Amino acid sequence: MGFFYGLDPLYWLLIGPTMILALWAQIKVKSNFARYSQVTTANRLSGAEAAETVLRYANIHNVKIEEVGGMLSDHYDPRTKTLRLSPDVFSGRSIAAAGVAAHEAGHAIQHAAGYVPLKLRSAMVPMASFGSWLAWPMILFGMLLNSLHLMQFGVIAFTALVAFQLITLPVEFNASSRAKLVLVKAGVLVNQQEAEGVDRVLNAAAMTYVAATITAVAQLLYFAMRAGLLGGRRD
Repeated sequence: MGFFYGLDPLYWLLIGPTMILALWAQIKVKSNFARYSQVTTANRLSGAEAAETVLRYANIHNVKIEEVGGMLSDHYDPRTKTLRLSPDVFSGRSIAAAGVAAHEAGHAIQHAAGYVPLKLRSAMVPMASFGSWLAWPMILFGMLLNSLHLMQFGVIAFTALVAFQLITLPVEFNASSRAKLVLVKAGVLVNQQEAEGVDRVLNAAAMTYVAATITAVAQLLYFAMRAGLLGGRRD
């Protein structure tokens, strides 16, 4: 095989644009979060209170809300039915805090409703983690050792990670849709300016998932081509 993918022009032709997109998405989500973290909602609910209001409106009373360290480390754990919010979101009384908290509450609503893509994503976590751990060493060693079969096994393992990324998209978009709708219905947001702010924050966050998925797909295509699984082997 005799090449290192980081120096391969084809790699950068496929991956370069996706890396730019990912960087833009990260800048966008951080700038929108920072901007709307400075704008307090009219009812001055904290992110934790906003999430609790959203959950109560959805008739969900068995989800714990906890503070967790880190910036934008917010997530919902379906195994323990725990919604964990970063400090800026948990205590923040801003439009950004309300939007992020409600988005995570949206995952709890999905869980309670038996939303199929969320079930599928949860079931895929072990496979995706194992595939991510196994794929890169196999692909890199396959290149270094000029072992086409080793590289092919790595590509197959990497497919699990790409599948996980793909199923994540509808889960995240649906959670945001639920959040935007319930925030207004539950009275957490009281005017159009607040609704537009939440929309910008959550749309920017969604773009990070889109960028990550496009990058993963582009990497899979590249390695599949180099391993001879797509369009013949390229040396």
